[in-house]
Amino acid sequence: MSRKYLIRITELERLLSEQAEALRQKDQQLSLVEETEAFLRSALARAEEKIEEEERETEHLRAQIEKLRRMLFGTRSEKLRREVEQAEALLNQRRQDSDRYSGWEDDPQVPRQLRQSRHRRPLPAHLPREIHRLESEESCCPECGSELDYLGEVSAEQLELVSSALKVIRTVRVKKACTKCDCIVEAPAPSRPIERGIAGSGLLARVLTGKYCEHLPLYRQSEIFARQGAELSRALLSNWVDACCQLMTPLNDALYRYVMNTRKVHTDDIPVKVLAPGRKKAKTGRIWTYVRDDRNAGSSEPPAVWFAYSPDRQGKHPVQHLRPFRGILQADAFSGYDRLFSAEREGGALTEVACWAHARRKIHDVYISSKSTTAEEALKRISELYAIEDEIRGLPESERLAARQQRSKALLTSLHEWMVEKNGTLSKKSRLGEAFSYVLNQWDALCYYSDDGLAEADNNTAERALRAVCLGKKNYM
Repeated sequence: MSRKYLIRITELERLLSEQAEALRQKDQQLSLVEETEAFLRSALARAEEKIEEEERETEHLRAQIEKLRRMLFGTRSEKLRREVEQAEALLNQRRQDSDRYSGWEDDPQVPRQLRQSRHRRPLPAHLPREIHRLESEESCCPECGSELDYLGEVSAEQLELVSSALKVIRTVRVKKACTKCDCIVEAPAPSRPIERGIAGSGLLARVLTGKYCEHLPLYRQSEIFARQGAELSRALLSNWVDACCQLMTPLNDALYRYVMNTRKVHTDDIPVKVLAPGRKKAKTGRIWTYVRDDRNAGSSEPPAVWFAYSPDRQGKHPVQHLRPFRGILQADAFSGYDRLFSAEREGGALTEVACWAHARRKIHDVYISSKSTTAEEALKRISELYAIEDEIRGLPESERLAARQQRSKALLTSLHEWMVEKNGTLSKKSRLGEAFSYVLNQWDALCYYSDDGLAEADNNTAERALRAVCLGKKNYM
């Protein structure tokens, strides 16, 4: 092969090598571009996810701020248009209540829209009367000087408070001795609520009523007694309370049996700060309430509440408290109740009934913070269910069940279909999505009341029973 061709081949090989190197460099550049693009896409996705998370957190914080603002400066009422309309419809009843508290009554013969003549109701006849008779100082007529004859009397009553007062009851037991032998006889000592205690039953009742009904801390009661002239320390009052609790154990046991011997129980719990011996800081315990109240279903049986304390919120506590109960348990979605609804429970599973008030409250909080039209629509639909409950409150079970079957069932079916559809368009991490998911996850338990005339749509009965504890917590701080 000639030298010319060899040079040509060498030149071509060099060009091919250069082109291959150029292609390799371009491939590297392209790979780098692809890697950069992938990195940027990943970074963009992370940034978008972070922005979405921050937006959710911002929405959550705004909702919390709005909720706290309502608690501090406004009403916590969750009622919307339907409740306002009902309040306006009940305006006359409210006026009558106001008149009753002020001591005035309307003349039923006069229409409400007219200015009515009103008279004061007589004071309760069972209250003791103390007569103060006033005689005129004049025995002769101031006009002509003639003798005055009895004509009649003019009387008026005034309600007065006789303040409680402390007194000391000194019990003296007479001792007698036989004149023929050394036998000594004395009257037996009367029983006392607290053995060898100085407190009478009336004083103990006053202390217990003050603490548990009027929510007066013992240190305040100690100050009240001091102003009445008796120095009773807080430690002494505390010992009295403890002794009375021991004394009334049989009553507490009887109350427990009565509450559990029914077909339906409402339960709830609330945290309480407790000063434990040997601890400088307070720990958080729980007060559990169990309510028997079937008056909404036309029952004449008296309602009752049984309270229990536990040092924590473990599910074993309600399991133990409700061991003898069989029937319907109305509660929130606390996971500690799950064992009660299990077929493995001793005595059989309880029937779970959830609380529409809890479900509604979650949606309402979203509506207040965001004014979401979807949340507003959900609230309107739920209010239609409550309107039916308002109408049938106090009716017999059979009538309540019939009304729910005829009217509530259709509304519940429509609400479920609508919520499933809307929930598919909501972010699962949004507050409204979480609220809807909560409702749908609890759907069967939320709808049980429509198939049972005894069950309630919510667990407000238990929440009302805990209001006294809430008030006490504020006063004890």
